[in-house]
Amino acid sequence: MPKLELGPIGLLPPSAAAMGIFHPEKGSGMDLVEGEHIPTDEAINKAAHEILTRRNPTLFPGPMVLWGWNEEAMHKAELAMDLVREVPGMNVIPMPDYRPIYPKIDPEAVINPCHPNLTIQHNKIETCILIGVHCHFANITLKMIRANTNCYTMAFCQYDGHEDAFVSLSDIDGTKLQKVTVAIRQAKKDGIEPWGLTKAGKDELEEIAARKAAEKNPSKGDTTLFMGELEQGLDENAE
Repeated sequence: MPKLELGPIGLLPPSAAAMGIFHPEKGSGMDLVEGEHIPTDEAINKAAHEILTRRNPTLFPGPMVLWGWNEEAMHKAELAMDLVREVPGMNVIPMPDYRPIYPKIDPEAVINPCHPNLTIQHNKIETCILIGVHCHFANITLKMIRANTNCYTMAFCQYDGHEDAFVSLSDIDGTKLQKVTVAIRQAKKDGIEPWGLTKAGKDELEEIAARKAAEKNPSKGDTTLFMGELEQGLDENAE
């Protein structure tokens, strides 16, 4: 099968399915990594390595785990946060729903499937995990990320998985999610240095923390008291 290439690919890249990439058979013990079928344990180890070593690792939880629909959703959300705590400097940006956010999105607060590249590029995210995102919206999101960014995407899907993710783990349940967390711990024990503990990672994370602290408590001179776009008034017929 063809190998999935890291973006940015450009406008309207071919879907992985159109390239001839397809899911492993259910129950085969295989998962999808960069377009290739490999044993699930190897795919999990690959996911652990990439999430540890790439810049600004981020979890994007979707509505199926973000909201407490049932005990399973809440349990999976807890396990996802256990994974986050194992990765130094890992961020969490939710995808609370799928409606377009116009005219402006806050890229540090949410990610939206209609323009996910805005969040990826603003936060300089070079690897991410989508979990709990409905499949059709995950497909859209993954294609747009590959088209416009160099982000190494991973999809942890409770169904068949996603060809357009660089690592696609299908039939994800609590047990399989815990295996990823265990693999991350083992990778650190084996000497893999997390990006968040490198000098470059520490410097960037400290800079981000300082900027957010300054934005939370701005000086009077930096405070916007009135939105500039409203200065002409709200009457569309006003001259």
